[in-house]
Amino acid sequence: MTEKDTYKTITKASEEILFKEKNSKFFGYAFPVTTEDAVKIHLDDLRKQHHSARHWCYAYQLGKKESNYQFRANDDGEPNNSAGMPIYGQIQSFEVTNVLIVVVRYFGGVKLGVGGLISAYKTAAQMALENSKIVTRTINQEIELKFEYKDMNKVMRVIKEKNLKIKSQTLELDCTIIISVRLKNSKAVLDTFESIFGVQVKVLED
Repeated sequence: MTEKDTYKTITKASEEILFKEKNSKFFGYAFPVTTEDAVKIHLDDLRKQHHSARHWCYAYQLGKKESNYQFRANDDGEPNNSAGMPIYGQIQSFEVTNVLIVVVRYFGGVKLGVGGLISAYKTAAQMALENSKIVTRTINQEIELKFEYKDMNKVMRVIKEKNLKIKSQTLELDCTIIISVRLKNSKAVLDTFESIFGVQVKVLED
């Protein structure tokens, strides 16, 4: 089965949402992230913003391809799997990636029990994602082309015919062009360039 070459993510941080349950307050946030460092920055900011809260529970998923997703779910002191996993479940349910969901809890004096916590964290995460703009993006492959200046016309003709996106180019006696190709089209494009005499083709890793 061929892997999908699209993924869903959010374009910008959601507005803060508030869910209340038996006097406890749950503030939900969704952020677009691509690195663990970005996750830490958002968490630090929220800990400062909500310095008197009791728990800062979260889940995130990074990566564009299902085969190499990275994810983490954190209960931050709540009972095991009562916060982080329900939040992560909503990331899976909405089929989004490169996303961080944080739910900040202020304890209201009434214990909710594990079932109540699971429901509250799930609802807050769901509301945060419903409050976000979700977009579908393509997964692209970058290909490096190296050739002599005399072969420029042959290369540029293919780029124009196939409407390929040039990411960068160095056009001197020895030329280098890096193109971006949608994953599902990359093999056909590679085959085309490899059939042109004098062009060296290299697939760049993500």
